[in-house]
Amino acid sequence: MVTSHHHSDFRLEELVDRKSERVSMVLPAREVADTVGPIVESLLALDGLADQVLVVDAASTDGTAEVARAAGAEVVQEGELIPEFGPVLGKGDAMWRALAAVQGELVAYLDADTREFDPHFATGMLGPLICRDDVEFVKGTFRRPFVIDGIELADDGGRVTELTARPLLSAFDPELAAFGQPLAGEIAARRSLLERVPFPTGYAIETGMLIDVHALVGLDAMAQVDLDERRNQHQPLYNLGPMAYAVLSAVVDRLRREGRMVDAELPRFRTVDGRLVDVQMVERPPFASIGARA
Repeated sequence: MVTSHHHSDFRLEELVDRKSERVSMVLPAREVADTVGPIVESLLALDGLADQVLVVDAASTDGTAEVARAAGAEVVQEGELIPEFGPVLGKGDAMWRALAAVQGELVAYLDADTREFDPHFATGMLGPLICRDDVEFVKGTFRRPFVIDGIELADDGGRVTELTARPLLSAFDPELAAFGQPLAGEIAARRSLLERVPFPTGYAIETGMLIDVHALVGLDAMAQVDLDERRNQHQPLYNLGPMAYAVLSAVVDRLRREGRMVDAELPRFRTVDGRLVDVQMVERPPFASIGARA
């Protein structure tokens, strides 16, 4: 069973006192000018904890980069990081390229679209890494309300998680189904570990990374932290199909590698109106293999 903590287990003062390695907090960002500023300010207010607050912007047109920079973040454009790998192919690719600009030995990825962001998102995620020598990877878990027509449903926000990710993990990697939010964007890890795993480039990043880390270091080196509640925008239903298909693709790809599934290509995703959609399954190699340190 995965080791679980609550964010209240880790006080800022204790973390600063016990911290012995540099910390980088990374925010992949796309069109989030309305939320990124307060998040950056909250992270920078954690005196003594954050050595670097890095916003990796996806050429946003709404002023995301300017807002983040004005709030005090270091801002880089994702397309300018490791340009020899061509166009950036989604969030997972941005997270991978961010390693070229990361300065810390402990790295926390946080979503830049979280509303009502609280600093405990950062202290909670970093707590196990700072306070436990045996932990190398931390995943956030939370309750995510779903709001429709003014009615709030307390736990109905994770549709792809409950209808795709958790059933697949339960079937093929049951130990990982114990993670409350396997698709959470809140991830913290030792940089030395992040550099040893491949990064799927799109929506498959969280699933692929979870499975690959488990294979590399085992469940004993992994933990999850309850962050209470997380609020962000919900995707319309027609966007969730390709997202779910990317999760499926990540699982199938790893089953093939392990010899648990025959080598056959998944067909293109077909939408409800009959359109065929390409769901890219491109992976960036382990960062340590390319020699592109900051």
